[in-house]
Amino acid sequence: MREKEWFDDDSFWEAMYPFMFPESRFLEADEQVDQILSLTRPAGKDVLDLACGPGRFAVALAQRGYAITGVDRTPFLLDKARTRAENARVDIEFVQEDMRDFVRPDSFDLVLSMFTSFGYFAEKQEDILVLENIFASLRPGGVCLIDVMGKERLARIFLATSSTTLPDGATLVERREIMDEWTRIRNEWLLIRGDTVQRYPFDLNIYSGQELRERLERVGFTGVKLYGSFEGEEYGYDAQRLVVTGRKPRS
Repeated sequence: MREKEWFDDDSFWEAMYPFMFPESRFLEADEQVDQILSLTRPAGKDVLDLACGPGRFAVALAQRGYAITGVDRTPFLLDKARTRAENARVDIEFVQEDMRDFVRPDSFDLVLSMFTSFGYFAEKQEDILVLENIFASLRPGGVCLIDVMGKERLARIFLATSSTTLPDGATLVERREIMDEWTRIRNEWLLIRGDTVQRYPFDLNIYSGQELRERLERVGFTGVKLYGSFEGEEYGYDAQRLVVTGRKPRS
């Protein structure tokens, strides 16, 4: 049995949901889906949305006629996703499972890992396991897309502390610390409502473009490309995101 990690605390997702997933993010995802499809050009319609959360991309893709499987380990987020799919009148298969365990060999034309859902695990080898699962789950010729905050951009904009006022008047304070020779970031989010403070620590592995490329190639992906946005901009100094695509060889 695995030891519990920060993402196993469902109260984190419930408390942070309004901050992480405002309605504007759903509208943004609807626009980004067309850009993602333009970057990846999947050969078929079967798509795996890994760590699908509340279904932002799953619903938008289903509305375009794709057959979607959304996988997430958090019941709270999956309930949100099912409700959104029902309201949108689309049929999506939602699966509650850890991304380290979910494998469905040769089943998908496209696999997505969005919104820095890659890099959760204290054991960095488990990130490789996730990539191996993605590779196995793709059909020959299938493509994956991973979207994270690249280490290069993080180094440019890093702030040890920042704060945000939420729509309900609460304050979210974010504290950050770089760890392990710039391979991991430790975060602590403090949600302040009146005299009440809720603390939510979480750590993430961080990758440069070259490091993520190397890991995809290590598990067998070919034609790996780095982009600085979903619009296909070069991954360079002004990149907002690190968007990586790779294909499973046809033979």
